[in-house]
Amino acid sequence: MKRDYVNEKDWAPDEIRAVLDLAGRVKREPVGFRAALDGKTLAMIFEKSSTRTRVSFEAGMFQLGGLAMFLSSRDLQLGRGETVADTARVLSRYTSAIMARTNSHSTVEELARHASVPVINGLSDLLHPCQALADFLTVRERFGSERGFPLCYVGDGNNVAHSLLLTGAKLGARVAVVTPPGFEPRREVVDWARDAARETEGAVAVTHSLEEGLAGARAVYTDVWASMGQEAQGAERARAFESYRVTERVFSMAAPDAVFLHCLPAHRGEEVDAAVIDSPASAVFDQAENRLHAQKALLVTLLEGEY
Repeated sequence: MKRDYVNEKDWAPDEIRAVLDLAGRVKREPVGFRAALDGKTLAMIFEKSSTRTRVSFEAGMFQLGGLAMFLSSRDLQLGRGETVADTARVLSRYTSAIMARTNSHSTVEELARHASVPVINGLSDLLHPCQALADFLTVRERFGSERGFPLCYVGDGNNVAHSLLLTGAKLGARVAVVTPPGFEPRREVVDWARDAARETEGAVAVTHSLEEGLAGARAVYTDVWASMGQEAQGAERARAFESYRVTERVFSMAAPDAVFLHCLPAHRGEEVDAAVIDSPASAVFDQAENRLHAQKALLVTLLEGEY
């Protein structure tokens, strides 16, 4: 039976942990996976542009022996009225899997519903599950385990925050999200994460207090204040988030051995100061690299099963 990676809540904790285990192997022993997806093809649908998503998936498929095809809105008939369902059915006849980076989460869900091949959520307005895999692979490398790991996300309760909550809860981590009033993560996602945390003995918290959220945190994470498509809200968001910038003072509220995380691209002087993101405590480029390894492991899992 085909599996999709559209929403982390549909995967068991042990299944997500197995993807991270495999990602570690893929990273340590890349030669052993050179032909893992020999002859396989990946259709990559992009409604939103991206450096990391496109390059990591394209390079990853090549390194696994497969082929990735970049498909923008100009390359598909979606832009001329073909339905998402028909697009999913057609691409299923040509390719082994579909990755989609879309404006609406419902688009990825519809692709998965009608495709007969695995569908991967490369980003939607609700979730960013591949980024969270890379984030917790980075935590593993730096600290040894994600179980009970205290991570604090500061900023907008967006798709990145949602996937950190969900994936973190599935892995038994302790994830706190700190936002200004009115920018909290969606209630349904927090509820999904709390349900998962009860099973794994993880923890989920949402607060407006920097002091409360950052106390004991060993990873401090932030993202841009205005995501793609929210540019018109830039000035309003800048005012709302000003006191939530990750400065050296804010970063010092976390544990002494804390690392700084960011999914990139970063705007120095806005959501984070250069003194933090460019410091020895920063692991942002390890995170970026780990998109490649985590996604290779996910592709192998979806297309080959156990490896």
